[in-house]
Amino acid sequence: MFALVIDDGVLDWRERPDPVPGPGDVVVEVAAAGLNAADLLQRRGRYPAPPGVPADVPGLELAGRVVSVGDGVDATWVGRRVAALTGGGAQATHCAVPVEHLLAVPEGVELVEAAGFPEAFCTAHDALVTQGALTSGERLAVTGAAGGVGCAAVQIGRALDATVVALTRDGRHHEALRALGADETVVADGLAAIEPVDVVLELVGAATLPAVLPRVRAHGRILVVGVGSGSRVELDLLAVMGSRLTLTGSTLRGRTRTEKAEVVGRVARDLGPRWRDGALRVPVAEVVDVREAARAYDAFARPGKFGKIVLAVAPR
Repeated sequence: MFALVIDDGVLDWRERPDPVPGPGDVVVEVAAAGLNAADLLQRRGRYPAPPGVPADVPGLELAGRVVSVGDGVDATWVGRRVAALTGGGAQATHCAVPVEHLLAVPEGVELVEAAGFPEAFCTAHDALVTQGALTSGERLAVTGAAGGVGCAAVQIGRALDATVVALTRDGRHHEALRALGADETVVADGLAAIEPVDVVLELVGAATLPAVLPRVRAHGRILVVGVGSGSRVELDLLAVMGSRLTLTGSTLRGRTRTEKAEVVGRVARDLGPRWRDGALRVPVAEVVDVREAARAYDAFARPGKFGKIVLAVAPR
């Protein structure tokens, strides 16, 4: 097989030994892999891969077809179109994945689009539903709403019948966000004027968290899953205490196999039917051949995109 290898910060398409599925695993022939902020951090040496996955091959999500299975896995998986949440190694022609981390790709959904589904929707669903307990009638603010996780969160909020406020750097993507289900759109400068919210999905970090904090109602929940603008803020703890707020954060990559399986299972249960019906989609900003990955990584680092950047691995 071939894989995108990080060598002292340089991305290189190299030949590697074919993966062999272990017990409970499958090997997926990768058609496309989503690009995420974690990949950029790993390239810079700031986000090492967890044990058990390739240390120098990035990629947290993929889509393709199962080509082999390990012991204990039903052979009928072979040939099926799947998307998968991975701990790394997705940006390659083949990747070994625990079978319980697979999502069936609906008919009519292209694999390039499906490659951007697992990380974005698993992250957003875990934060909003499992941790944030977002319910119908509540107000949800999503900062950095034009990114992959942000677009997923807007759609999940709509599916839960919450009122969704989408926050972006500027107004160029507001129409597209309203088409995804946002009830209100606002640029960063207008954050102070929004009506109070019950839940905040914080995808930006230092640039927006201090401003959004005063807009959270009593007993509100703030869920930090992105810190692209910086991870250090000055926090008014009296405001947190006075409003009895819950402030938490999480990542998916370092969780155990069982914990990730639980996340994927909840997404399959809650979002799978809507994905199959076409009610959920992955906006794709750009598709880049994996052999031109450096260009894709540079494009991801620049602001202004809407949705996911996806690396095409198999010929299109």
